[in-house]
Amino acid sequence: PGVREDVMQIILNVKGIAVKSYVEDEKTIELDVEGPAEITAGDILTDSDIEIVNPDHYLFTIGEGASLKAIMTVNAGRGYVPADENKKDDAPVGTLAVDSIYTPVKKVNYQVEPARVGSNDGFDKLTLEIMTDGTIIPEDALGLSARILTQHLDLFTNLTEVAKSTDVMKE
Repeated sequence: PGVREDVMQIILNVKGIAVKSYVEDEKTIELDVEGPAEITAGDILTDSDIEIVNPDHYLFTIGEGASLKAIMTVNAGRGYVPADENKKDDAPVGTLAVDSIYTPVKKVNYQVEPARVGSNDGFDKLTLEIMTDGTIIPEDALGLSARILTQHLDLFTNLTEVAKSTDVMKE
């Protein structure tokens, strides 16, 4: 009572918060608000290890005389973790586990165009456009994804000596 949105809508809004953690450890952040007010991600109390990248992100509207207190857990990760895996056996009654989406890259576009180097026009130019949620800059996202891809492909190149000894980069 006293909150305009239902629990499901609030959870969906909370999942839209872009959080940047400067530590690998699990951290706790807190929301303690009283109405009337429109509550945004910027109302969440954090310490110096956690940054809310999108503080204007709308969470819910709380009415006159109403209050809400929520304690949320933040941790670092990769990919997608379903709510069942986030649920802790020793969690207090009333704890709501939600899905974690550790995907800072929101959209990628690419374009391949012919390119000329000196008098040779037999080259291609690759242009990448990377959009993120602000928790990572596009250059770092590209570097990290290249590193992950390289580590995955190393599994194949380590299969034979021929693959290891062949020179693939030529100037």
